Amino acid sequence: MVKYGLDYTRCRWILPLLLGIGVIFGIIALAGRGWLESQTLPYVHQASLWESCRRPEQGGDWSCESLMGYAWGRAAAATYLVGFLLLVICFALAIIAFAIDTLRFNFIRGIGGLLFVAAVFSIMGLVIYPVKFSSEIEMTGINMFSWAYGFGWTTAIMEICLGFFFCCLPNYEDQILGNVKPTYFYSSP
Repeated sequence: MVKYGLDYTRCRWILPLLLGIGVIFGIIALAGRGWLESQTLPYVHQASLWESCRRPEQGGDWSCESLMGYAWGRAAAATYLVGFLLLVICFALAIIAFAIDTLRFNFIRGIGGLLFVAAVFSIMGLVIYPVKFSSEIEMTGINMFSWAYGFGWTTAIMEICLGFFFCCLPNYEDQILGNVKPTYFYSSP
């Protein structure tokens, strides 16, 4: 933003917008049924963060079992949900921080720190789920961790990257606010 002369007033909403996209990806991951799916025919297994569903044969009825009956299922859901809630809080704080005319850069650095905490919780949930799922739940055929699980990892990566941006932005406070005189590389002889 600073190096190429982008104006602060035009670009001030980029970071909150990216946080909003992260929130949308988190909602997709929480609500999606594609955390684990069968890769080949017959499609007999499908799981979300909350439940695991099977069907005995192609065209049969799905029978679902809640993962909240397992301690690891509750742990994975709780840690990912805490990370998501912290992301929503960071989104609300970023809207407040960038809506104020006088930008408080220490406040922005705090949002970055909170994003790192959110990323830790999200990654814990994203690691607990596949490790315990594959060891505790019997799977038949070839299965893959699918699109909703990918949205969960995308949310965690966005939390880390945006945490760096929010933490590093105060280092360029004077350039962003226009308090630095331009440097000219031409000097007269």
